[in-house]
Amino acid sequence: MVTIISWNVNGIRAVHRKGFMDWLTKTNPDIVCLQEIKAKKEQIPDELRNPKGYYAFWHPAQRPGYSGVATLTKENPIRVQEGFGIPEFDCEGRTLLTEFPQFYLLNVYFPRGDTWPEGEKKRLTYKLSFYESFLRFCQELRTAKPLIISGDVNTAHKEIDLKNPKENEQNTGFLPVERAWIDKLIANGYIDTFRYKHPAKEEYSWWTYRFNARKRNIGWRIDYHFVTDDLKEAVEDGFIQTSVLGSDHAPVGLVLKYQ
Repeated sequence: MVTIISWNVNGIRAVHRKGFMDWLTKTNPDIVCLQEIKAKKEQIPDELRNPKGYYAFWHPAQRPGYSGVATLTKENPIRVQEGFGIPEFDCEGRTLLTEFPQFYLLNVYFPRGDTWPEGEKKRLTYKLSFYESFLRFCQELRTAKPLIISGDVNTAHKEIDLKNPKENEQNTGFLPVERAWIDKLIANGYIDTFRYKHPAKEEYSWWTYRFNARKRNIGWRIDYHFVTDDLKEAVEDGFIQTSVLGSDHAPVGLVLKYQ
């Protein structure tokens, strides 16, 4: 079995202070994909920068305190690639590719559609452009071997994936044009592994810090593991660690039947 966990930590230094190393030791996943690390490698505490038992790879954003992804893996990858060759996206530290004998793994932090300072309309255009460029990159990769996409997609797909769908139909993260891209991804042969294993389960991976939302479980499922359909039979389970605190997101997991 191989367990992969994806977690938007909303600040790697903050989550480190809140017990990340204890969580890592207790959970003991084979691979961890982190998003929104918000730090340069040299700013990260050594025990996390070089965690015992893991190879660690970091792709921070150029802008300080913003975005960035990291992948921790027990198995040393065949190769690692930061970004996917488009400077306007790669400068924000949004993708990290690791290649293993059985599959490619893409750790990804998709843009929001309303992020300061550019304004909502411009960032929504940026987000949708990222979606399309990212999918083209994925389609090229999967011609060589199976592909796993793990990360914060910043969009809830169906009404079951957020507590208040009707109230959010005009809000970024649940706009029809954003949800249509996930439809397109699935139509191209990618499987939402959590929904594949739990077709009717209402469980969320993100809650706003406002309105006591997490305690009231007013959340969204915007963190995913997608796999190409040639990995479908290897999917053993998908899960969300809703009780794990330290971020406004919960860790989301994928278990594959692999040695």
